[in-house]
Amino acid sequence: MSETQSPRTAAGPGAASEPAEASSKLSRRGNEQPSSELGSTTIADAVVTKIVSIAAREVRGVHDLGGGAARTIGGVTRSVGIGGVGLDERMQGVGVEVGEREAAVDLTVVVEYGESIPQIAKTLRENITRRVEGMTGLKVTEVNVAVNDLYFPGDVTAAEPARVE
Repeated sequence: MSETQSPRTAAGPGAASEPAEASSKLSRRGNEQPSSELGSTTIADAVVTKIVSIAAREVRGVHDLGGGAARTIGGVTRSVGIGGVGLDERMQGVGVEVGEREAAVDLTVVVEYGESIPQIAKTLRENITRRVEGMTGLKVTEVNVAVNDLYFPGDVTAAEPARVE
């Protein structure tokens, strides 16, 4: 398949030498990188999700990621000792769609009170785009930011005492 031909379009004249199996293999998974003479590279959605999460946490004014329910459930599972079982805190609040050459990001954040939400959203988009494109080679087509809560420094709740000693 040539670099300019999209696997989603029907093969035009002169493309008959491409096996149909190779084309369906690429479109089936959706996140394989183009093959080279030396092999192909696949980047899992979870990898991009973790990159986005770390890049978002680097932005000043972002207190946390995820919705209120996800943060509450995460806190409860950590407090009872099952926080690491199948749950990755770095993936909370991040959704990605990874294609062959592009990625789209949906992000839910909690912003610190007093910070400029438009400025934080702009900085999030810039940092996430720079990190994802730099580490994966994927082009980031969009970063959708949802601010669902404000963090007030005085709102830190004390950890509940253990029920069992």
